[in-house]
Order: sequence, then structure tokens, then C-alpha cells
Amino acid sequence: MERFYHIRPNESLEQQAIEYIEEHQEYNSQINGCGGLDHYANNYRSWLERLEEYRNCPVEENRVPGETLMLIRERDNRLIGMCNIRYELNERLRTSGGHIGYGIRPTERRNGYNEINLYLALIHCHERGLNMVLLDCNDDNIASYRTMEALGGILIDTYIDPYDGELTRRYAINVEEALNNHQEQFEPRIIRR
Repeated sequence: MERFYHIRPNESLEQQAIEYIEEHQEYNSQINGCGGLDHYANNYRSWLERLEEYRNCPVEENRVPGETLMLIRERDNRLIGMCNIRYELNERLRTSGGHIGYGIRPTERRNGYNEINLYLALIHCHERGLNMVLLDCNDDNIASYRTMEALGGILIDTYIDPYDGELTRRYAINVEEALNNHQEQFEPRIIRR
């Protein structure tokens, strides 16, 4: 059974991070949950510094405290996906974005890895005292909303995202219920760090 863990980005993962972004570009795939890495592909160290700034920053109009984590597959130590967890929300993120963004590299999709990615993100949310989290995705992103639903996500509404003009689904997940209801399914597949 393959096992996975989340890790904070660090200097030793720079080459994998660059390859992760390049793979998304090669497949012309939208990049989600990477904490802005796609804007720092040529300056990885600055991206790491930015993540550190955001880790415990105050809630502001353009930023909130949060964490960007890399999903690593244990058997080959490969960067499979990423997630961005926002521990508090500002008005913009209440409207669009929510607490968690996530993604899997294009060549690793359709293996159920994003459910593992989201489950691990929910563990981090629980550790920070979040009881309910909001998530959203474009209405045509079937894989993403099925991931949310698989972990107990309840559709709150659909709306036109004011930032990209796309029809968007907004979900809420009860963190403790999701972790309890899926513990047997996911705990054997994860490594807690």
C-alpha cells in the first residue's frame, strides 16, 4: 500500500517544485493549491520566504495566515501534489477560495491522491482548531468537487466567481466528522510528520 505525507516546502525540494510547475505548464493544466509557486519558479528561495511570512501573518485584505504543504509519496519521495491551507479567512476568501486549495500533478491524477491530500489538509485544520472549512471549485472541475464530496463536503451554493467569472461550487466540510468517518480509509495510507 502506497503511503503519503505532507511536508513544508524546503530548499531540498526546489528541483521537484520546478518540475511540478513545468509539468502543469506542459499539460496546459491549471495550477491550484501551490501558494503562488507558479509565480516564483525562477526564485524558489523568495517563495520560501513568502510562505514563512504568511504562516502567522495577521488577517489583511490581501493575505491571511496559512500554510502551503507538499504531498510526497513515500516509496519514491516524489512530489505528487500540493495544498494551501488558510487558517483564517478575509472577506475575499469567504466569497471565493475558502480555507483549502489543492492540486495533483497531471501525470499522477485519477489515482485518488487528492482525497489523501485533502484528508491530510483536514488534519492540519483540526490541529489548528477549525471545525468547519469552506472550499470551492469551478463547476466543470468534476474531480475536485467529487473529492470534496468524498470527504463529506456539502454543497452550499453555486455562484459566479467575481474574480474569474466562472460558475463555481462552494462546499462546507465538518472537519471532525470527515476525519472520523474516513479514518479507516486513509490512516493506513498516511504518515504523520
